[in-house]
Amino acid sequence: MAPAAAETIINHFKDTGTSPEDYDLILTGDLGALGSRIVKDLTWEKGYDISARHVDCGEIVYKVIESEFQGGSGAGCSATVLNSYILSKMNAGLYRRVLFAATGALLSTVSSGQGESIPCISHAVQLEV
Repeated sequence: MAPAAAETIINHFKDTGTSPEDYDLILTGDLGALGSRIVKDLTWEKGYDISARHVDCGEIVYKVIESEFQGGSGAGCSATVLNSYILSKMNAGLYRRVLFAATGALLSTVSSGQGESIPCISHAVQLEV
């Protein structure tokens, strides 16, 4: 899912003429610790350093312990973190502009059983107070 998130974030910057510095927070869905590092690396390779502003919903909900392979439902983590933690900080004036790139995997027992790859998606929403 990290490559999908990175591509979405990069395309958002290009399409809107913005950069990481224009956002108080760049939030992704449930990538976990490893996926979070990958999305930072992929965006950096394309000229966008999001490391100072990026946080992942899965890292907020779960302990950041690599050996546990933390994670859960991207939709669950994203909804929980955005609708409680992030929006309350925006309402309190702590965040003015947030780029939220939710992530998901298009899982199929048939394609997985056949050894096929798992297509992943991401969409971005810009929130501003």
